[in-house]
Amino acid sequence: MEVETHPVTPDRFEDFADVTNPHRRATHCWCVPHRLRTADVRELGGDGEDARERVMRALCERDLPPGVVTYADGIPVGWCNIGPRADIPALVHSRKIRPLDDVDVWSIVCVVVRGGHRRQGHTARLLEGAVGYAASHGAPAVEAYPVDPPGRMDTTMAFVGTRAMFEQVGFEVVGETDAVASKLPRLVMRRTL
Repeated sequence: MEVETHPVTPDRFEDFADVTNPHRRATHCWCVPHRLRTADVRELGGDGEDARERVMRALCERDLPPGVVTYADGIPVGWCNIGPRADIPALVHSRKIRPLDDVDVWSIVCVVVRGGHRRQGHTARLLEGAVGYAASHGAPAVEAYPVDPPGRMDTTMAFVGTRAMFEQVGFEVVGETDAVASKLPRLVMRRTL
């Protein structure tokens, strides 16, 4: 199997959408709420039913696209929203997921593996590709904020990920946040580059 990971540039937008919103629902998040505040969404043309899609397209046109898509044999199978923590307002302004130190980390805020392609090892490949993307832009470390479920994972956890998922690719627990996801505390995990 040939696996590749690429930044979500405008020419890869449809692949991103195939993974995260295959039915192209206008009300879907399109991974915008972490990236922009409501005022920023409006400024980028975010009014109307398809606002989030238009705004995400605009984000993909920036010099530093908002994440990566992983392909298996040419098929888009995964999405990871990753970028400098300083560029993610949901984290910059968070009172529950505060910085641990002054390292200019990149943060992973969403991980999705496309339906029909799960349980095939794509999550690890996607995370490795995301870390590689961050490293190629000089990131000193990558952080994630997963949960540590005691048993089977709730499907809503797929977006924040689990401790085991990140440990598999070399992340270590370095703290705990004040945030929760489905009543479970969220950890701070980091991989130094």
